Amino acid sequence: MADAGVTRDPSPLEAALERVGDRWSLLIVEGLLDGPRRFNELSAAVPGIAPNILTDRLRRLERERILVATPYQQRPPRMSYALTVEGHDLASVLRMLADWGARGTPDAEPTRHGLCGTPLETRWYCPTCEVAVEDPDADGSRTL
Repeated sequence: MADAGVTRDPSPLEAALERVGDRWSLLIVEGLLDGPRRFNELSAAVPGIAPNILTDRLRRLERERILVATPYQQRPPRMSYALTVEGHDLASVLRMLADWGARGTPDAEPTRHGLCGTPLETRWYCPTCEVAVEDPDADGSRTL
C-alpha cells in the first residue's frame, strides 16, 4: 500500500496529459494544423467551444509553448495563433490518435500515403541503429 504522504514524479503520460489533456486543447491544436488562425476562425474550427474556454486554452497552450500568439492589430489588440515546433510534434501524435479513433467506426478509412495510396503504419524507429523497433518496452527502458 502506498504511503499517502509520499509524492512521486508523474509518469511521462501523466505529464503530457497535464499539459494538454483536455478535449478542447487537443481540438484547438487540430484547428491549427492547416496554419495560423485568428480567434474567430479558431472558434468556428472548434464547434461548441465557449469564447471564455477558448481564451483560457489558448493562454495555457501558449504557456506550454505549444502555440504562439502574434498580434496583427494593436487597437484593440487582436492575435493570430500558430503552432510552434513543439505544437507540430504534438500534432503528429494527434493524427495518430485520430487515425486510431477512426478505426473504431464502420466506415473507417486508414490514413494513406499521398503518393501511392498505401495505408500508413506507425512504428518506433531507432535512427542510430537504423532499425524498426517492434517493442520499445522490451528492454525496460520506457514505460507509459
